[in-house]
Formats: sequence, structure tokens, C-alpha cells
Amino acid sequence: MSAKLKYAIIGIGNMGSSHINMYKEGKIKEMELVAVCDIKQDRLDFALTQVPEVKTFTSTDELLDSGIVDAIIIATPHYLHPVLSKQALEKGIHVLCEKPAGVFTKDVRELNEYVKTQDKTFALMYNQRTNHIFRKVKELVESGVYGEIRRTNWIITDWYRTQGYYNSGGWRATWDGEGGGVLMNQAPHNLDLWQWICGMPSKITAFCHNGKWHDIEVEDDVTIYAEYPNGATGVFITTTGDCPGDNRLEITLDKARIICSASELEVVELTEKLSDYTYAAEDGFSKLESKKIEVETDGMNEQHVGVTNAFAAHILRGEPLVAEGIEGINGLTICNAAYLSSWLGNVPVTLPLDEDLYLSELNKRRATSKAKKDVKETVQADMSSTF
Repeated sequence: MSAKLKYAIIGIGNMGSSHINMYKEGKIKEMELVAVCDIKQDRLDFALTQVPEVKTFTSTDELLDSGIVDAIIIATPHYLHPVLSKQALEKGIHVLCEKPAGVFTKDVRELNEYVKTQDKTFALMYNQRTNHIFRKVKELVESGVYGEIRRTNWIITDWYRTQGYYNSGGWRATWDGEGGGVLMNQAPHNLDLWQWICGMPSKITAFCHNGKWHDIEVEDDVTIYAEYPNGATGVFITTTGDCPGDNRLEITLDKARIICSASELEVVELTEKLSDYTYAAEDGFSKLESKKIEVETDGMNEQHVGVTNAFAAHILRGEPLVAEGIEGINGLTICNAAYLSSWLGNVPVTLPLDEDLYLSELNKRRATSKAKKDVKETVQADMSSTF
């Protein structure tokens, strides 16, 4: 293997174009972009205006059989993520896949089982895991110093999108093209962080409103109620219909409250455990003393560049990945459970998920799904401001 990994980008839409920009700007230190692949010639033509030295392919099979790449970045529509990941791994090619890992967990679970038999790297672009705020929150929660989680609340309403965004691709916001709406496209980052920090829930009840704020067939407004094995509960609210929006995660633990966004962190520490004080206090209206404490972070937030460079370092020197690909099933499980709960009449769905039932219900919606006809394609080459 050469000193630098030779890699290709598959899919030159919004994210693929952004990956080209990162490379052009010299931010990808240990990888050399040698090829791009897209079924649309105009997207390949665009890529050549940015990186004229690369080879172009309209067929993923031809790219993967070319022998010119050590690794690929997958930035295609969601249903292709597991398919292309497995095809590349079968050819001995390392894979960095954009979120989500796939559309339904049965497909992703089968991919994960295959990954375990291979010696190539499979990683996911969970770039929000590089954010120093969320890394610190995970550290605090996992330390156990504040006891168990009692409640989580996450409001993510800063994913605002216009109708023009949804009209920019025929596959967008359709069950057959994208496999879902805000939960499948925008919120996988938050769903991943939710489970990464707080653990997996045991039960999900959800209300997913399809086309509430836009002319689309999938959901653009969601409320999830989660129950955890230790008795904790959580609420997760997201939409692409609010502006201005907010991004606020609040975690109540036995001895502290943590409040954070992508750029701010507040920790309020109690003088003793809430579970002890509730029963020990004689005054029915007394409250625990608390104090806000200063929490230091390393300030680093490398996002997509950090994930990509870690991917290369892992292959070349065995350094840690930001997110192993097999972890992608966790956030997707919550997403699928939320859809299933809503489809069945907002009933509680117990995890592990009934994957066959979910796929059956999804296929019903795919059967009547319709690609948009009045498409006005636009591509945003810099996605750094959207996460």
C-alpha cells in the first residue's frame, strides 16, 4: 500500500461535493483522491472542474473492479449504503459511509455480520461525535460520578428546510427514494449521539407527522417518547419546519443536570443524590442545594475532516476510528422503532425491533411512493454550516 491511501468518492451530490472541497483545501492529509463516481454526467463534469486529475466512473462495478483505489467514501442515496459497502468490502476495499448506515435494520444487521468476517475497515460518518461538547457530556455521564440518568430531553428544531430543498431531487423525501424524512436524513446525527451518550432505550412510542409543514410524503415533524431499562425516560423532538430553531439536550442525573447544545455546555451539580434526599428530607418543600460548575473541554470540533483523517490513520496505523460502521444500527433502530410505532397507531414498540414487521410496513409505503416530477436540482458544495 502506498504512503497515502488512494480513494474514490461515490455520489457527487451535496455531501460528495463537500468531500471534494475538503480534499481540495488540503485537509485530508493521508489520502489521495484518484476517482469519483456518479450516474449523472453533469456531476462528473462538475467534479472535474474541481479536481481535474481524477478518473471518472458512471458504474460502481467498474470503479470497484478498477484496482486503483484502497478506500471509498459513500455519499449516495440511503438505500445504496449497505449494498455498496458490502460490494466494496468484498473487493478488499475499505469503506467510509455517510449516515445513515441504511434504511432498515435487517439490511444493516446482515451487513454487520458480513463485516465481522472481513479484515477491512468499515466506518461511518458520524461527524458530530468529534464535537468537544458532546464528547465531554459522554465522558461525564459514563464516569458515574453523577449517578444514573433519570431523564433526557432533546429538542432539535434547527434542521429547517424549504420546499425548494425537497424539490431539489426526485428521490428526496420519498419512502422509496430516501426511506424517510427528518429522522432518516437530518436527525441520524442526533439519534446516534442520543444512544452514544445515554444508551439504548428499551421501548419507543412516537408521533411522526408526514408532510405537516411541506409538500412531501414522509415525516417532517416528530416526537419520540423513550423508556430505558433502568426506568429513565426521554423525549426527542425534531422537525424541518421550525425557524428559528433550537438544539438543546438536557440530561437529568441523580446528582446533576447537564444542558448542552453544539456550542455550549452547562453542568449544575447537586450537593447529594436526589434519590437519597427525596426520602431523607423532612421539609416537604425543601430543595437540594446546587452549584454551576466550570467544565473544561479540549475545544476541538473537527467534524467530517476529523472522521476522514481518523479513517485513514486507522487503516495506516491502527489508530481509533471516530465511529465503527457496525455502530450505525443503534440510531437506525430508534428511527425504525419510531416509524413503526407511528404507523401502528402510536403504540409502544419494544426493542429489539421486529425487523420483519418493520420491513413489511415500509414496503407498503414504498409500493405507493412517487418520485417528484417537478425537480429543480441544486447542489450545495459546502455542507459545513448545516451540521
